[in-house]
Amino acid sequence: MSRSARELLRQKLSPRAFENLRFARWYYRSHLTGLAATLRGHPAPVVHCYPEGAASQVADQLRGVNIFAPTAMCRVMSRHGSDKGTKHNYTTLYSVLFGKLRNEPLRIFELGLGTNNPDLVSSMGVYGRPGASMRGWRELFPHALVYGADIDRDILFTDDRIETFYCDQLDAGAIRDLWSQPSLREPMDIIIDDGLHTFEGNVSFMNGSLEHLGPGGVYVVEDILSNALESWRSLLKSGYPERFPNHEFTLIELPHTWNRHDNNLLIVRSNA
Repeated sequence: MSRSARELLRQKLSPRAFENLRFARWYYRSHLTGLAATLRGHPAPVVHCYPEGAASQVADQLRGVNIFAPTAMCRVMSRHGSDKGTKHNYTTLYSVLFGKLRNEPLRIFELGLGTNNPDLVSSMGVYGRPGASMRGWRELFPHALVYGADIDRDILFTDDRIETFYCDQLDAGAIRDLWSQPSLREPMDIIIDDGLHTFEGNVSFMNGSLEHLGPGGVYVVEDILSNALESWRSLLKSGYPERFPNHEFTLIELPHTWNRHDNNLLIVRSNA
């Protein structure tokens, strides 16, 4: 779509209608290129397990996944305005990891609501939809309670089966305060860090949050920058996993048709 056509549509349509059109275009463009990649023979995720050589249920599940094949989860998240199935292809993995849990009474927590405040480092830009993933999880898991947190107090909200809180993931005290909230004291089944996408921020939040993952639960760090992968490898080789002996750590590099910048994940499963 040319810039002039885009501006004309922006003037003619309501802001929400224009956003819906924009995301629909983005979604179908992403999955048409994904379909072409699948027809050429899809490359598999690159999976590293820590401690090195350890068995990993997550790795066994995900090594052969066709990450370019769109799923129902991809469509739901994209419709709500989340980029988990467009700019990233996480939803293809999540469909495998979480698909059998769809009707379970899960407790799901996600850090990072998707602020569109341009003054914040974590901003998604003016077209970001705060709370998009929260609403996507709620639809995908109809019996789940969904919790979230963000550093932007202006986008916090409460809705049916959704409750959100303030948190600065670089502040250990703020993380402790977050988990002391009455609603968050019981263990979580899924914790996702989609907040400040820096190595320091990710490690800070994980240090203060892994203990809140319940038995069999899954903790995910999204959007790991490709230039931060070596820092993660060094950390995970340094004995860090031994601090959490009942957890398996899996670092995953995901091929993508165009995003080679931050399409990487750390997935931690609690076996306690």
